[in-house]
Amino acid sequence: MFSTMRLLWEVVVMMLLALFSKAIGTRPYSRTSDPFDSTGYCLSWRVAVEANNLRAWRTVPFQCLRYVENYMVSGQYERDLGMVIEQIYSYIDDIVLFNDGMDAWILDVDDTCISNLWYYKGKRFGCDPYDPIGFKFWALRGVSPAIPAVLDLFTKLVENGFKVFLVTGRDEETLGQATLENLHNQGYLGYERLILRNQVYKGQSAVVFKSEIRKQLVEEGYRIWGNVGDQWSDLLGDCLGQRTFKLPNPMYFVP
Repeated sequence: MFSTMRLLWEVVVMMLLALFSKAIGTRPYSRTSDPFDSTGYCLSWRVAVEANNLRAWRTVPFQCLRYVENYMVSGQYERDLGMVIEQIYSYIDDIVLFNDGMDAWILDVDDTCISNLWYYKGKRFGCDPYDPIGFKFWALRGVSPAIPAVLDLFTKLVENGFKVFLVTGRDEETLGQATLENLHNQGYLGYERLILRNQVYKGQSAVVFKSEIRKQLVEEGYRIWGNVGDQWSDLLGDCLGQRTFKLPNPMYFVP
């Protein structure tokens, strides 16, 4: 009798241990979990951001600070960016232009043409809330470096005969001249038009503002062959063009 009870008890204990081990091995990451186990969670978080499944997020999760920092500065960001640029080149090579001066391409500015990485380094790579005043002072300095792969793309677009429009949500009145000089100093020369947000579009979301700009270009007769941005709000709405291309950016979200 004693042996039977002991055997049953051992079986119960083994089943409980098995269930406990399974639960530990499959439980999702939480803020109370071991911070050294956050890599898998942060990778999933970044993929959700890039796929636009995670929206309206205000800051990078605090446990992902080191992950985002490593992603941005260790080379993976450049590799991911390069993959997108390669796809754009493949697409461009198949385009037969009309060569009537109306073949257009749209590029976003911030963290598409020029990089604000050094600004966001001081903001813990997006873990701190967005600071509009701080960013304005940064933009007024006009020191954002060109993103080399995008500058090369820009040069190719211009040389191939595209009319390139640089469209940004930056305020025209306060940041127009600084943005113009920053772009020129970094080698962005020969574009068709730099379009910033003026008083007419003040308070509008990026999706609404950029949709209106693209709609105006289409009404002017331009054919938008491509549209490149680091935010989904650059690539949603009306008159998107024939193809859109999303560049990686896990540091902030623009609605």
